[in-house]
Amino acid sequence: DLPPGTGDTQLTILQTLPLTGAVIVTTPQEVALDDAVKGLRMFGKHDTNVLGIAENMAGFRCPDCGSRHDIFGSGGGKALADEYDLPFLGGVPLDPAIRTGGDDGKPVVLEDGETADAFKVIVENVANNAGVVRRRGVAEGR
Repeated sequence: DLPPGTGDTQLTILQTLPLTGAVIVTTPQEVALDDAVKGLRMFGKHDTNVLGIAENMAGFRCPDCGSRHDIFGSGGGKALADEYDLPFLGGVPLDPAIRTGGDDGKPVVLEDGETADAFKVIVENVANNAGVVRRRGVAEGR
């Protein structure tokens, strides 16, 4: 998990660590998608496979009434993945339990529920796509 953009942190990682691939994480709104595109271009310049795009803060479910609200918009990550012909890995809702679980040392992914399931889908998709990249590399003799 890195800050948005294409700064020194991202470039240092690209230049010093062997990477199977990168995951672009964005929120649905336009300004965040612009940063995600910059990241895509940076990884492309460094021949780094992009394993897919995940959307963070993909909706909020009201704990009182259960209705869903798209505070930051919706579908931006999926639209970006489609535009660049990349896998859409999934979306994680804006859920206060992510913060409280982290603060309490009980990550939300260890629980049952919509948010945990969303994380698990993304992890499964990333693992699958990393495996595809590895198998392709072996087949090509890399």
